[in-house]
This record gives sequence, C-alpha cells and structure tokens, in this order.
Amino acid sequence: MKQQKILALVNETLVPPDDLAGHSEKEIDEWKTEFDVISTLREIGHNVEVIGVSNDLTPVREAILQRQPDVAFNLLEEFHGVVTYDHAIVSYLELMRQPYTGCNPRGLILSKDKALSKKILSFHRIPSPHFAVFPLGRKVRRPQRLKFPIFVKSVSEDASLGISQASIVYDDAALAERVHFIHEHTQADALAEEYIEGRELYVGIIGNERMQSFPIWELLFTKNTSGTANIATRKVKWDRQYQAKFGIETCMAEGLTEAQQQSIVKICKRVYRALDLSGYARMDLRMSADGGVYVLEANPNPNLSYGEDFAESAEKGGVSYEELLQKIVNLGQRYRAAWKN
Repeated sequence: MKQQKILALVNETLVPPDDLAGHSEKEIDEWKTEFDVISTLREIGHNVEVIGVSNDLTPVREAILQRQPDVAFNLLEEFHGVVTYDHAIVSYLELMRQPYTGCNPRGLILSKDKALSKKILSFHRIPSPHFAVFPLGRKVRRPQRLKFPIFVKSVSEDASLGISQASIVYDDAALAERVHFIHEHTQADALAEEYIEGRELYVGIIGNERMQSFPIWELLFTKNTSGTANIATRKVKWDRQYQAKFGIETCMAEGLTEAQQQSIVKICKRVYRALDLSGYARMDLRMSADGGVYVLEANPNPNLSYGEDFAESAEKGGVSYEELLQKIVNLGQRYRAAWKN
C-alpha cells in the first residue's frame, strides 16, 4: 500500500495525545474517535498531520497550500460550535480543491435538517413516521393526523442532545411541555413524529455511486425490567453507569428473515441516494411488531471509534478497522467533486 499524506481535521479541543498512557477512561472518551482513527492510519503506513480547528480556517488553508496532502480526513462535526455548519468545512475543502473523506456538502445539509430530509423521504415514498414541525416561539397546535404516542426532538441537533425517556409523550399537554423544552434547550425548532414501538435498528452504508452495506445492527436493553423505552437517549449513548444498569448493548440483529434483511438494506440505499450522501453513513430505523420498517434519520459521518456500532458492523461484515479506514480514504479521493470536472 502506498504511503499517503493525510491531513486529519479535528476539533481543537479533541486533538489526541500520541498514546493512552496516563489518561483516565473519562479523558479517553472525549477524544477516542480521533485517537483511534489517527493512530490506526499511522499504523498502516500513512503520514498523518493533525490540525485542530474551532472558528478559524486559516490553519487548514496553510496546511493544504504548504503540505499538499493527498486527502483530508474530516473528523469535524461543527464549526464555531454549531453542528449545522459542518457542511461549511467540506465546502471550503472543495473550494480549495482538496479531496476529503466523508459526506459532501449537499448531503450534509439535507440530512442534518431532519424536517427537510423527512420531506424528501416522503416524496420518494420511503417509509418514515408521520411528523410535524413546531417552530421556535410558536404555539403548539398538533395536527389531527399526528397520533400519540409522539416522539419529540430537535430538528438539527445530533448526538441525542435533548433526547430522554421524557421525549415520548402521550397527550397534548405533555407535547406542548416537551416542545417548549426543546425550544428552550436547543434554540431550534422541534420535530414531533409518531413513536414506533418496536426494535431500534442501524445499518452502516459506505460508498459514493456504488454502495456497500454492513450487517444490520440492533440496540438492546438486556436488563430492562422497568418498561423503559429502547430508544437512543443521551444517557444510552454516553453514560456508562446507565448502560451497565440497563444492560445496554448493540450487536448484529437476530431473527430477521433473508427477505426482511434485503428489504431493509434496499430501503437504506434508497435513503442514501435520495439525500445525496457520499463517503459513509449510518441509517437509524425502527421495526414495529408487525414487521413494518420506518426510517428515523440518516447520519452521515457517524462515529468511527474502534468498537463502536459502525466499525463493529463493518468487522462483522468482513471489513477490519484498518480496511474500513482505508476504504474511507479511497472513497474520499475518488469522490467526483464539481472541481474535478
């Protein structure tokens, strides 16, 4: 394999150390993704330079002009602290004619706006829960077609910000209260969609024009005796004590027929195309008791930590962590950006 010059773009607060020695588990959790990706790229022979970015793109420009990297490995999820500005980073890279990993600007814009993406899915007749958007500062009036129970979240925030067990509401008073909570804590519009009782499934997709899917993954609560809904709340994703208490784990989904698996993968690839995604993404879905499958959202550039859902499903599908990162690098270099025309 040819050694390549890779420019790793990370949040300036998440620049990882060279090794894990002397760091607590809590510290490592903060920059584990960055450490795993950068150290692995170096281990497989690449020359990796790390640039910390927050609110100034000057260091990125200087590094591109001076070092002329073969590809920028984009691990940035925000700019100026705003998650919906992530598309501006890759737009800038395209203006600089710099190949980069992960999703293109248009795919990021479409998928990160959850309301807009759901409208696009509806246009393409891709199954998704019925929904309504409650704009910031407006009175909550539930459309009659929107039936309880209802799940409430921000239209733009990710990493399950603002999502808890209280996100599922069963009457209009609770709906208004939860919408107000989202407005106040995220300063964004609220998205309310019909809650689908059932299994929480994830599907990893990698590719540009041609796509490869990984085995279907599932979120499980193996110690849940309290009737807690199996939804990916912020505690589920980030609180180790909560994870241990409820026996939260993710693994390859079992009990799905071959026909169900094929149907789910087909739906996920349709979502990938409809939202103009590229690079790699994870699709979040729910499966009801009667086997109905509903797309919740598409997540471009999902967590790439070793041992997390995306990498674990890839490995189960025969793609090692090293191979996965190399595939992502290759796809970044091959993406047909407008400037290549």
